[in-house]
Amino acid sequence: MAKTPLLTGIDIGSSKITTIITAASEDQTRLNVVGVASSESRGIRKSQVVDIEEAISAITKSVEAAERMAGYSVSDAFVSVSGDHIQSQNSKGVVAVGNPEHEIVPDDVYRVIEAARAISLPSSREILHVLPREFIVDSQSGVRDPLGMTGVRLEAEAHIVTGSSAVIRNLSKCIAEIGVTVNGLVFSGLASAESTLSDTEKELGVVLIDIGGGTTSIAVYIEGALSHSAVIPVGAKNITNDLAIGLRISLDSAEKIKQHLTELDLQKEKPSDEPPKKPDELNLARLGLKEDVKTTSKKTLVEGIIRPRLNEIFSMVGDELKKSGFASSTPAGVVITGGGAQTVEVISSCKRTLQLPARIGDPHGLSGLIDEIGSPAFATATGLILYGRAQHASSPAGKMSFPMFKNIPG
Repeated sequence: MAKTPLLTGIDIGSSKITTIITAASEDQTRLNVVGVASSESRGIRKSQVVDIEEAISAITKSVEAAERMAGYSVSDAFVSVSGDHIQSQNSKGVVAVGNPEHEIVPDDVYRVIEAARAISLPSSREILHVLPREFIVDSQSGVRDPLGMTGVRLEAEAHIVTGSSAVIRNLSKCIAEIGVTVNGLVFSGLASAESTLSDTEKELGVVLIDIGGGTTSIAVYIEGALSHSAVIPVGAKNITNDLAIGLRISLDSAEKIKQHLTELDLQKEKPSDEPPKKPDELNLARLGLKEDVKTTSKKTLVEGIIRPRLNEIFSMVGDELKKSGFASSTPAGVVITGGGAQTVEVISSCKRTLQLPARIGDPHGLSGLIDEIGSPAFATATGLILYGRAQHASSPAGKMSFPMFKNIPG
């Protein structure tokens, strides 16, 4: 396969592993998707590696399929990381401006971010991200970019995301085993925010809820900056499990029913040529289930099984918001993304539980072969690419360098 400058994202989730390969357009202004593939996730439980060999096999399958579509080989990639081991805290750093003229230069910014990074951590944890929330120059707060400003004292408020060293090493080992260099491990909530949130929402204050298969990632943005990150160990697979137990059917059949309910919800306002039937009766015969389940009550499934689990997820999110102290600082409401965002009644459940406006977050920001990645299930994978592009544009805080994207705005 030919070698060409590429930007690749590998989203390692509990349900699926997605690889997206992009290349810069000829005019260097867009990122075009040239290869995309998803494979069933194996060896991963609740976003953590539980079987190295199975995980490597599943990741290899996804990456190789994307490489075949693109016609290029992947040498490095940004990789998502999630799981309830993810924690966050806000920290502050202070330095004296080193330039005799008191003009702030990149080295000052680097030093103040490093000062904010100096927090006490147990040996079993390591830092994933140090994200500046704001800079303070000689008591002037709210500074976004202090470069070129004049001052004597420079402070930085930073958001620090940490994770378990063991989980991070196992994930990195899986990627290294397939011959791919990890450009960066990216918290899945941060990646999803890159592809689904608008600048206005981030500025006003917004909560991103990424409902994956085994976990739900939370990212709270206040005044344009990530201010709280967390992961709760419940996801869309729990809804499937509840359906399987409630109907006494297999997980595969439960997943088909869950998807069928979502399709019905999307189609309910469209005119239908089918003869009228009882509004609450759900015909399952055409789904080809292995079990002998022909009809059931839609109300029983939605209100008796699915909605209680959704309410539980959003209640846990609400508890996390209260713990963060930002519960009353998010007037832009909630953006729900991830595969679980396609569950029936997800919006109404969120609004009722959190008492905030809510919408579904579809990923955007890429061009090319995007038909396959337009749903919320691909928000993290798309966001990994956008995060990689932003890393190049945001030096000195970002340390990655991609020369071929030199003209792409961050």
